[in-house]
Amino acid sequence: MNHGIRKGTGEGESIKMINIETLRTYFQKDMIVISEHAKNRCRERNIKQKDIEHCIMTGEIIEQYPDDFPFPSCLVFGYGINNQIIHAVVSSEGESGRIITAYIPNTDKFETDLKTRKEHNT
Repeated sequence: MNHGIRKGTGEGESIKMINIETLRTYFQKDMIVISEHAKNRCRERNIKQKDIEHCIMTGEIIEQYPDDFPFPSCLVFGYGINNQIIHAVVSSEGESGRIITAYIPNTDKFETDLKTRKEHNT
């Protein structure tokens, strides 16, 4: 069983990709945990648990972080219950998921579509 993580190959290496349907299943089965960090940040940002759930249930994965430790994670673009755009960082931990953080994106780091990360030349 792959626990919702698709493995692909890129230049000879295995890459773990999270499937949005797996994250939705975690919510449907009440198998998702909100980290203390996420609870604190969401409280500061006035983002409710229902907003995060709506974001994941109706949203899309826009970035994958297969090398995150201890579990791969991804960035989900979606809408809260009030139609405000939300980004949620979520990990897939085998039989459950974890909300790592959630925030309201802005054009400082993202293009106007709020899905595409801006390129920074350093």
